[in-house]
Amino acid sequence: MSDALKGLVAPDDPNLLVGYDTADDAAVYKISAEAAMINTIDFITPPVDDPYWFGQIAAANSISDIYSMGGKPLTALNVVMFPSKILDTGILRDILKGGHDKVTEARAVLAGGHSVDDEEPKYGLCVNGIVHPEKILSNASSQAGDALVLTKPIGSGVLFNAVRSGKLPFTDLEKDVLLTVAALNDKAMESALEYDIHACTDVTGFGIMGHLMEMAIGSSNQFIIEYAKLPFYPYAAEMYKKGETTGSNKANQTMVHANQFEIQTSLTQVEQNLLYDPQTSGGLIFSLPNETADKLVLDLKNNGVTDAVKIGSVSKDLPGIVLV
Repeated sequence: MSDALKGLVAPDDPNLLVGYDTADDAAVYKISAEAAMINTIDFITPPVDDPYWFGQIAAANSISDIYSMGGKPLTALNVVMFPSKILDTGILRDILKGGHDKVTEARAVLAGGHSVDDEEPKYGLCVNGIVHPEKILSNASSQAGDALVLTKPIGSGVLFNAVRSGKLPFTDLEKDVLLTVAALNDKAMESALEYDIHACTDVTGFGIMGHLMEMAIGSSNQFIIEYAKLPFYPYAAEMYKKGETTGSNKANQTMVHANQFEIQTSLTQVEQNLLYDPQTSGGLIFSLPNETADKLVLDLKNNGVTDAVKIGSVSKDLPGIVLV
């Protein structure tokens, strides 16, 4: 979309605090000295065949952008594309129930939505939230001396494809992965807001390296990432070894390597593939002063975010990523 928007006259409303001129996760508009509204929309094709899981994952994925800006979700609208002449409406009902339950869990209100007939099911939410105008979190404001903290594992993209191709039983995915994928990022942000968070984003379709690169370039800093610290979902590496991949890996790799990206450690092809694996409803990345990062990780774990880990640091050097 960024390429398609090039050439359009950018809005000059001073109350638009965050617009499409950055790679931030949502738009933010100031409505008073004490409040700004956050607007975001996202929808996805089914990552799994189970309609209730699909609804939960899609909703958590959409709501995540509100959390990544430091905000609180208030209302949500369903965005639905569904082949009503092909699939039973009971499937749609289960999708919407999954979304409803996740919105309710986020203590927000599902207030309606819009649907169209389409050949393939797609579902997501338009979500509105609120944040103090002076407490907005951007993905482009990391500072030298920061540490980087990640809250969820990586590798969901290849796992979803592996279930479709029969390389991984759905029962394994449901038992070991889906609860984490469908988990809201509310507890992570709740813990983080007690700290001086300089920057934040959520990890989605561009993969861990793609979103880290957006943060590094946006803040004009270098990110030093420790590969050994990166958490991966069970079975993800195994599925790449079996020849599974995703349709986004190559594009994500191209995007990352178009910028300053240096690998200073020995990685197998499987290990490299995991770097570009697209995520759905991924975790948050926090950039905060290094001296408080370990305490944040401990607080995150105590608050139920059990996969939280410090994955790297920020330095004032050539903008980009060095993988060590």
